[in-house]
Amino acid sequence: MIRVLIVDDHEFVRTGLSDLLGDADGIVVVGQCADGAEVPDVAPRVQPDVVLMDVQMPRVNGPDATRTLLTRQPTVRVLMVSASTSSRVLAESVAAGASGYLLKGGDARALVDAVRVVADGGTAWPDDPAAAGPLQSGAGHR
Repeated sequence: MIRVLIVDDHEFVRTGLSDLLGDADGIVVVGQCADGAEVPDVAPRVQPDVVLMDVQMPRVNGPDATRTLLTRQPTVRVLMVSASTSSRVLAESVAAGASGYLLKGGDARALVDAVRVVADGGTAWPDDPAAAGPLQSGAGHR
């Protein structure tokens, strides 16, 4: 089973992602955080394989939370989730150590596939961050 922690400041996004992933074979949602500030306390308790991390959150943003998480739990894989198509935001995600970047509002199947690919050691970067879809042909890159 792939253990997933969801980090997003919007409850309806966390609930939707949890429902979507909860219906996928081989994936279990082990926790949720409403802000990046909660990640250092929650992640060690729930031991996720993959963290779906919102980029923009109040107190601690996604890239900063990712840096902290990977310092403490370097084997965890992080998929950034954002509505932003900014190349600056994508570059910040790469610099923080994320294993992928998904655009919100994309195909649900692509999200599930990206979680599996990242959990298996691959990456899930968009070929074109400004593209309408979350991964385009970037899914499954290793």
